[in-house]
Amino acid sequence: MRFSPSARHRKSRISARISRHGILLPPASSARARWGAGIIISLADSGLPVTVVETSQEAIDNGILAMAKTYDGMVQRGRIDTAEKDSRLARITGAVGFEALADVDLVIEAAFEDLDVKKQIFGELDTIVKPGAILATNTSYMDIDAIAAATSRPQDVIGLHYFVPANAMRMLEVVRPAKAAPDAIATGMALARTTGKVGVLARVCHGFIANRSRLPLVREATFLVEEGASPAQVDAVLTGLGMPMGPLAVSDLSGLDVSWRMRQSLADQHDPEERYMHLADRMCERGRFGIKAGQGWYRYEDGGRRPIPDPETEAIAMEVAKERGTVRRDISDDEIRERCLYAAINEGAKILDEGIAARASDIDVMWLYGFGYPRWRGGIMFTADEIGLEKIHERVCAFHAEHGKQWEPSPLLAKLASEGGSFTG
Repeated sequence: MRFSPSARHRKSRISARISRHGILLPPASSARARWGAGIIISLADSGLPVTVVETSQEAIDNGILAMAKTYDGMVQRGRIDTAEKDSRLARITGAVGFEALADVDLVIEAAFEDLDVKKQIFGELDTIVKPGAILATNTSYMDIDAIAAATSRPQDVIGLHYFVPANAMRMLEVVRPAKAAPDAIATGMALARTTGKVGVLARVCHGFIANRSRLPLVREATFLVEEGASPAQVDAVLTGLGMPMGPLAVSDLSGLDVSWRMRQSLADQHDPEERYMHLADRMCERGRFGIKAGQGWYRYEDGGRRPIPDPETEAIAMEVAKERGTVRRDISDDEIRERCLYAAINEGAKILDEGIAARASDIDVMWLYGFGYPRWRGGIMFTADEIGLEKIHERVCAFHAEHGKQWEPSPLLAKLASEGGSFTG
């Protein structure tokens, strides 16, 4: 995959011409193996050759074997034939050491979410990869400006946030750091089109557009369990809106420890005036990491994936509630719906107001293609317009008074509510 032969031909990269060459995917083993494998398959399925750099030949062999099994499943389901499987696998080659990427045009780093690790990788890439090549990080929330600052070429550093599994999910969040050049961003968007994905541009903040707008929903779902709702009740309310899975079942699927590590890494940045997700931490401290552990918000039997309500979850919630002074009570479905949905809408308004998203529809596209929000509802910001911003602002203000700083109303939401305006009109 070649966008330009050298840094002197940057205008050709703006048009993002696709031709044959390599894309490097640095270390994708350990905690983020499924992200890395999905990205590789997505690229190879689109006809692009991929050079995979790992830390050992054993890791390369194991990774390619796992991808071969994925392709075997496609053959068994009749999606491709054996010849196509062999053709796609032939596009994937492995190498040990970053020297293999000296002449590539695009690097996609998929190491685990540790800022120091990513900065070290990008510092090494900067000394090896040719001038004019694009260095992309696959992160879902980290400070890409800080990663870019570890190089001498911040104009060539972008974010490519793939959703899991990357070979199946159509969403690709292209993140624009402060110093990224327009042609680098254009190339990221062109890659989305080439690989059959829906690209949406975001600016840098914690969580970007997608995860920042979804985190308040997950936060409220967790608090509601601490306050007396069951995981099954919370999830049922959200699936009742048309979502394929509830937020707590999704957490079990992705692994509760993923968010736990993120909270630990950002502990020194937590605002003490905002309520903290103590219950989610306690679940992880008890080894309840989700499906992979056989227990999370639900329990799972015999290696299965069917969520089964677990009385132990309620016992842990009662324990945390007692420690935190939380009064447990019966909670209505209406309150669950409003707190989860309106928290996300309020955060979406802040994202718009800060210029992280260029338009409300960008947030909606993230939810439609990244989180399975029902298409007939049009996305959370469109849903907000349908409900009425005056009503939502009134409820957000009430929740702010009751639950504290994390519910601080968005100035944009307040303004539009007072003017009878809308996000998408």
